[in-house]
Amino acid sequence: MRILVLKEPRDEESGPDPYVKELESHGHKATLIPVLSFKFVSLNTFSDKLFQPEKYGGLIFTSPRAVEAVKMCLEAEERRGEWNKSIKDKWNTKSIYVVGKATAASVQSLGLKPLGEDTGTADVLSRLIIEREDTNIPPLFFPCGTIKREVLPTALRENGVPLETLTVYQTAEHPDLEKNLKNYFTEQGTPASIAFFSPSGVKFCLEAVQGLSGEEFTEIKKRHWYCLSSDHLQPSGRLHETL
Repeated sequence: MRILVLKEPRDEESGPDPYVKELESHGHKATLIPVLSFKFVSLNTFSDKLFQPEKYGGLIFTSPRAVEAVKMCLEAEERRGEWNKSIKDKWNTKSIYVVGKATAASVQSLGLKPLGEDTGTADVLSRLIIEREDTNIPPLFFPCGTIKREVLPTALRENGVPLETLTVYQTAEHPDLEKNLKNYFTEQGTPASIAFFSPSGVKFCLEAVQGLSGEEFTEIKKRHWYCLSSDHLQPSGRLHETL
């Protein structure tokens, strides 16, 4: 079965994308098309805050992109040296929260010890944080993107857990998205299944996919339309449980 996977690929250093790998292991032909592009912002401010762990009660990462912003802050040799010498150890005395295994792996590559990799969603992670943290701690520091969902900040605020956010990347449509979609439909035809992975992915892809699918669009949606981490569409099923 041909499956179109609309998501961001794993970093090259992290190996093959696990969704594509798992689907192919079950005999499917999975093609991944990147949906989003990212621009990093406020890195000087972010770097200053990263090197003041004493001001915070912990860190929250809900995407590998936020971890990538940390790595950019550590590109200077003296910064990386200071991080390895003392700063990462100071952060490791606090809670480092993450959503998902991919983000957890990225956080581990910084020398940090993540909590919550099995939570899977910001909603579940927020419950974990509320269970573990006191309301009189210093604020948790949450580097995030421009279109983050407000589930986690709202839940923490309503339960009195202090939080400080900083936008460190902006999300936009991948510049080659339309071209890549057209090439896919031209070369491989209409897929049997489509998997979306974010509300942004739905926003940027839906009209193009609908136009390229033509009359087959309705049948795809009826049979095999998957949407992970999105409130925009209801799935007709789920990908393999181990994904």
